[in-house]
Amino acid sequence: MKLLKDKVLQEGIVLSDHVLKVDAFLNHQIDPALMLAVGEEFASRFAKDGVTKVLTIESSGIAPAVMTALQLKVPLLFARKQKSLTLRDDIFTEKVYSFTKRETSEITVSRKFLSPEDRVLVIDDFLANGEAAFGLARIVQQAGAHVCGIGIVIEKAFQPGSQKLQAAGYRVESLVRIASLTDRQIVFAEDAEDVRVQ
Repeated sequence: MKLLKDKVLQEGIVLSDHVLKVDAFLNHQIDPALMLAVGEEFASRFAKDGVTKVLTIESSGIAPAVMTALQLKVPLLFARKQKSLTLRDDIFTEKVYSFTKRETSEITVSRKFLSPEDRVLVIDDFLANGEAAFGLARIVQQAGAHVCGIGIVIEKAFQPGSQKLQAAGYRVESLVRIASLTDRQIVFAEDAEDVRVQ
């Protein structure tokens, strides 16, 4: 997705060989026009999958996920990381480890919003080791629903998340795949000769 690649190059900041900061347009300040284009792209890729719900995790996944849900004309559901006084009982829960924050969160989704009839598209901002996507997929499975696929805004292709998810049978659609952040240079997967998973 050229628009997104250009934005990553212009405004992304490489903090280390493993960390790309995109808070100027994706996970702190949001570029609404870019997120609309992201939603249109995901909706196009999953248009024939009969998606009935889009599922993400708070908070960085919400912007691309809400635009995707808008285009697919289905509800957006987000898993909560924070405990809520109004969301105590009758919930699905999963533990998810965050590579960036180096902590484990317990995510929750109310049972009333997921049913066995649902066909769910999981959306997230980043894919590194796949922990968040697997956690969301496990919640869908707890509900007896079906995961149509997993849409990722930015994939770190040098980390094993995509390979692990695909090996588990999930369809993964990443809008931008980064092969390397070495020496503070962003190299996209299609521009690299090979992508070595670390």
